[in-house]
Amino acid sequence: MVDCTIDELLCVCISRQVVDGEVLAQGINTPLVMAGFILAQMTRAPHVIFASAIGQSIAHEWAPLGVGRIEDIWLGKGLINVGFVAAAVDLLPKYNPKEFFRPAQIDALGNTNNIAFGQDYEHPRMRLPGTGGIPDVTPYSDHTYLYVPRHSKVTFVEKVDFVSGMGYSQQRKRGSGPKYLLSDLGQFDWAHGRMRLIATHPGVTVEQVKKKTGFVLEVADDVHETPLPTEEEVRLLREVIDPLGVRKLEMLGGSARKDLLREILEKENAL
Repeated sequence: MVDCTIDELLCVCISRQVVDGEVLAQGINTPLVMAGFILAQMTRAPHVIFASAIGQSIAHEWAPLGVGRIEDIWLGKGLINVGFVAAAVDLLPKYNPKEFFRPAQIDALGNTNNIAFGQDYEHPRMRLPGTGGIPDVTPYSDHTYLYVPRHSKVTFVEKVDFVSGMGYSQQRKRGSGPKYLLSDLGQFDWAHGRMRLIATHPGVTVEQVKKKTGFVLEVADDVHETPLPTEEEVRLLREVIDPLGVRKLEMLGGSARKDLLREILEKENAL
């Protein structure tokens, strides 16, 4: 059996969703996703193109993940560099890139919230990072994918407090809701317009997933266990793509995340 960590399993699952020749959009702070995209290019999809919000560039080449100097890397690798408005208006509708968004809240229909926790917008319980380009992309895209590094009822809710990403709705004029969601417990789709469990990760039961989900969860008849990474996929992640362990930041919180971030910055000589 291959020895792997949950962050490595998530990166491999992301890489398996990539189709050769696609344009892959990278968000501002999504190292798990970018590690998976790079892994896909190195193993099964050599002709993908990266559209990176970091450096606002379109690139075919890549560099190992980092934190303190990552903008310099993407600016240097870019074939072209464009502003956000040009990307949203000109590039996104034409190339319809595949992108993984990380929601703070999500309901069974795939509506997501990255705005705030609480019903009062002016006085929320917690202000979230914001929507970025999510409201621009999700109403028309049919390549919306999602990931949640830490699966809990805080994220998977009966009703989101605010809608920043559009799910399955009768009001939709174009595109579709999300196609796929990945969490640290399993994999999901929306085959019938409602979130459905299709695979559990090794050691996780269907009942455990249900208990950590705040709405009634559909379960596929053929639900199965997520296949483990290969030894080569794990080696590439650890030694080539992300030797600093940047991907692990998304799995941690509190002091553990702070300590790892400082360690990475020190190794980059970025402090």
